[in-house]
Amino acid sequence: MIPPLIQIYDVFNGDADGICALIQLRLAEPCDSTLITGVKRDITLAQQVPLGTPAHVNILDISLDKNRAAVDKLLAAGCSVFYVDHHFPGETLPDAPGFTALIDTQPTTCTSLLVDQYLAGRFHNWAIAAAFGDNLNAVGEALAEKAGLSAEQTQALKMLGVCINYNGYGSELEDLHFHPTDLYREFVNFADPLDLIASEPAAWQHLRDGYEADMAYGLTAPVLAETGKSLVVKLPHEAWARRVSGVLGNELANRHPDKACAIVTETAGDSYLVSIRAPLNNRTGADEVARRFPSGGGRKAAAGINDLPAEHLEEFIGVMSEYWR
Repeated sequence: MIPPLIQIYDVFNGDADGICALIQLRLAEPCDSTLITGVKRDITLAQQVPLGTPAHVNILDISLDKNRAAVDKLLAAGCSVFYVDHHFPGETLPDAPGFTALIDTQPTTCTSLLVDQYLAGRFHNWAIAAAFGDNLNAVGEALAEKAGLSAEQTQALKMLGVCINYNGYGSELEDLHFHPTDLYREFVNFADPLDLIASEPAAWQHLRDGYEADMAYGLTAPVLAETGKSLVVKLPHEAWARRVSGVLGNELANRHPDKACAIVTETAGDSYLVSIRAPLNNRTGADEVARRFPSGGGRKAAAGINDLPAEHLEEFIGVMSEYWR
């Protein structure tokens, strides 16, 4: 039980999974919390929580492995931490009375589905939208069918999840159509995402239009390398390209289910931002490939490299073709 006057921080990934997880949590447990988030690739968010006064900290959809030092400091400062995630957590979990975790790294789950289980399915459609946003299409379709949703409702949730996820990609917040906190505050007003879609709020229309425009550009991206088991395409140093890189990777993976797919996007420096998708028919290995490079990380089915020096591009292409062959 959280004391009524204690400060609460909600730390969450700025993608569909993080936002939909927090929407479910706050619909179930409304409170005035301080929000901490960023672009999807900003995953060391726990260090932004102040250490001055003990607080309750909810951390959603960012790797404990990447935030372990900050979490240990929070626990040592007397904070309680509720951690929900599906990324690699490291070899051990914190052994502290204030630490509670729901962590499952299976490639067929995501943070929003873990929150859905925690809340006994109270806001199930938000979890289904998040599953689609995380490119768990088979999982999302199975859940939608079990929930009795029509094909039209299922497709609507899929589009919403994909578009929320699309909004999280970019090198800087300025790349995004909406700051993730603003999108969360807009969408948390709807207990059922189908009601959001039906009401056609301006934020949803803008996000959907932006996604469709950027994907039209992205699907013309030049191919750098392709084998029977892997595909690497390149995007330019432009805001639309940074926005679309992740969802384009998902789309390519859906179109080539037996291939690992990677999007390398030029940055302002002499380096690349990389999104990696394991083959849909064998959703494993993306995190291993990413972690071979210093700024790489993620999960088995989908991972990324935040800063791949240009001189290591050929090495990366070689790792892709060697790992998946």
